[in-house]
Amino acid sequence: MENGKTAPQCRCFKQCGGCQLQEPYAAQLQRKQQKAERMLSGFAPVNPIIGMREPYYYRNKIQNVYGFDRRHRIISGVYQASSRSMTAADTCLLEDRRAAPIVQTLKKLMHDLRIAPYDLRSGTGLLRHTMIRTSRSTGEIMLVLVTAAPMLPAKKNLVRALLTVHPEITTIVQNICPDGLPLTLGPRSIPLFGNGRIEDILCGCRFRISPASFYQVNPVQTKVLYETAIRAAGIRDGITAVDAYCGTGTIGMIAAKHGAAVIGVEQNHAAVRDAVDNAKRNQLRSIRFAEEDAGAFLQQAAAAHQTCDVLFMDPPRAGASQAFLRSLGKLAVRRVVYISCKIETLARDLQTLQREGYRAVMIQPVDMFPHTTGIEHVCLLEHE
Repeated sequence: MENGKTAPQCRCFKQCGGCQLQEPYAAQLQRKQQKAERMLSGFAPVNPIIGMREPYYYRNKIQNVYGFDRRHRIISGVYQASSRSMTAADTCLLEDRRAAPIVQTLKKLMHDLRIAPYDLRSGTGLLRHTMIRTSRSTGEIMLVLVTAAPMLPAKKNLVRALLTVHPEITTIVQNICPDGLPLTLGPRSIPLFGNGRIEDILCGCRFRISPASFYQVNPVQTKVLYETAIRAAGIRDGITAVDAYCGTGTIGMIAAKHGAAVIGVEQNHAAVRDAVDNAKRNQLRSIRFAEEDAGAFLQQAAAAHQTCDVLFMDPPRAGASQAFLRSLGKLAVRRVVYISCKIETLARDLQTLQREGYRAVMIQPVDMFPHTTGIEHVCLLEHE
C-alpha cells in the first residue's frame, strides 16, 4: 500500500531494465537508507533519505524504440538492459503520462505514411527512436524524431496529423543520426514545428532545453536536491562560487540568483551555449562560463593561487578525475558541495578528498529515481 492505495505493478518488470525495485516504496527507501549508511557513514552522519510523495510518472525525458511484431504491426517499447533486444511496452509507471498517447498516435501515423522502424541488425528502416521531453512547470512538450537518414517522407503530413491529435505539443524536431549507439542523438537537428526547444522553471529560474541538453529527469526531486545544495553551501550576497561540471548551468544560476558571484565550468560546447543563453534569459549578470575541462580549470586556478568560497561539483557517474581532486586540495576551498548520482564513486572520491585535507560534515541522500537502485547525494565538505 502506498498513500492509502495499492501500488501499481508493471508487467514489464525485469524485462526492460528500467526498474530494479518493485517492492513497496517505504521498503525501497529503507533499502537505500541502509546502503547509504553502510557505504558513507564512515565519512559523516547520513541524514534520513528524502523520498517522493508520489513516486510515479516523474520522468520528463522519455525514449522509445520501434519495431514490428509477428504480424508486421508497428510496436513501441524500450531496449532491455545491456542489450539491443526490445521489450514492447505501451505505458510506463515512471514516465510523464502525456508521453504515451503521443507514441500511440505516432505508431498509427508511421503505418499510414509508411515510415519504417530502423532495424539495428539489418541497418534498414528510418526511425531509430523518439525522445519526448516535457515540462510540468510550463506545460511544454518536445517530440524528437531520430532518423537514420535526412529524408523523412511526408513530413508535413506527419507534423500536421500529430498536431491535430496532440495540440499540446510545443515543438517537433528531426534529429539525423546515421550511425552510433542505440538511443544516441546525431549532430544535426532540424525543427519541423516550433523553435526546437522547450522551457522549464526550476527554483525560480527559467531554463531553455534543446534535444541534446542535459537536464535532470525528475523535476520534483531536482528542486529538493538543488535547494539542499544551496543551503549546505551557505549561499548569500558576496559569496564567490565555482560550479564545476556545470552542464547547462542550473545550480550555478540558482546560486547566482541567491547573490553569489559564480563561474560555471563545462567542456561540452552545446551545454555552455545553452548555459550562456539561460543566464541572459534570467538576467543574471553575476555568473560567467568557462568552456574547458573542470580538472584543467582547477589546475590553472591553483597555479595562479586563485580560490573561492564554495565549489559545487556534480560530476558524471564515473566521478571526478584524480587531477581534479588533487587541484581541489591545492586550492583549499573552504566549502565543497559534492552532488553525486553514484554512491560507489562518491565513496571513492571522499577517500581522496580526505587525503587532500577535506572533512565531510553532512551527507543528504535524495531519492531521485524511485523504483531503481540509484541514489542521489548532497555531501558537504569543509577544508580543515
